[in-house]
Amino acid sequence: MKTVLIFGAGSIGNHLAYACRNKGWAVTMFDISSQALKRTREEIYPQRYGEWDSNIQLTQSKKDCWKKKYDLVIIGTPPDTHLPVAMEVLQNSPPQIMLIEKPLCPPDLDKCNELLSLAAQTGTRLLVGYNHTLTKHTQKAGLLLKEKKIGKPLYLYAAFREHWEGIFKAHPWLDGPQDSYLGYSSRGGGAGGEHSHALNIWQHFAHLMGMGRIKEVAAMMDMVTFETGAYDRVFQVNVRTEKGLIGHIVQDVITRPPKKMLALQGEDGFLEWYVNYNEGADALRYGHGGTVEELLFPKTRPDDFKGEIDHIEDLLTKQTVESPISIERGLETMLVLAAAHLSHRTKKVIRIDYEAGYSAEALVE
Repeated sequence: MKTVLIFGAGSIGNHLAYACRNKGWAVTMFDISSQALKRTREEIYPQRYGEWDSNIQLTQSKKDCWKKKYDLVIIGTPPDTHLPVAMEVLQNSPPQIMLIEKPLCPPDLDKCNELLSLAAQTGTRLLVGYNHTLTKHTQKAGLLLKEKKIGKPLYLYAAFREHWEGIFKAHPWLDGPQDSYLGYSSRGGGAGGEHSHALNIWQHFAHLMGMGRIKEVAAMMDMVTFETGAYDRVFQVNVRTEKGLIGHIVQDVITRPPKKMLALQGEDGFLEWYVNYNEGADALRYGHGGTVEELLFPKTRPDDFKGEIDHIEDLLTKQTVESPISIERGLETMLVLAAAHLSHRTKKVIRIDYEAGYSAEALVE
């Protein structure tokens, strides 16, 4: 039986606890808040999944967390705590695999290189939770692109546009963005951080097509400021990859109903990728040679995390070499997110120098 330790008893911690328990894995959940643990046991988990799973161990004691080694550690705390928590785990009880929820960190990129160094010393494999790269319709899209039916890629667009009322319904203990990291772009919140799935899925499809990493970023945002902070409610960037693919990425926290999609135009056809195309399915639409096909992929909300845990199980048992949720991919997303904030502030196109490592020094005005 695989053993799992989850830091953070919020929404994502519960989703991943349920996915792991469906594997029959032993799950321990840590949170510094007794109220959060009580809420997990009495409200979040039973309301979502029918009843509380008494096999899940809840603890407020970090000393208990270090008493044994875990196969998998999941970091589901706020983004500005991800790296400190991750490094504390690596220093005390390094697991075989560590999954850090997205976004990996705030856009200052502080201590990213230190995290990589520490993970290398311990042998822990780091992943970042961009689970949309592992869904059934994403995997099917990869197969279609391998067949090269749409020809040379010309333009790629991705959007995660969703009013964050859904987030607050899932976190009813919050009165609004100001009550958590969500209202602070500098802490990993705002549309750029919270909906960074769009940045990541754009990069994922660029990789699938062999078009390289994003190297140029030009951004414009709609910022909301309040007494204690500021967040981007609309985040939009134009980008160019190392091999010349251009495109556009939009993320916002204002759109109703949500729109989560990607559109790829090629010389010989197109491919469109949708999350929640209808109430119970993701979808692909693609056309070439004058014909258009539509494929539906039925799912429930827990299925969004099933592919992620299936993939981690493969990594734990088969030591699969490549992973679309590798730490390197998550860091690429963070570099683009950081470049976008710098571009917005300076009104300049920002180049990413990957040779400079994963830090602010990699961003060149």
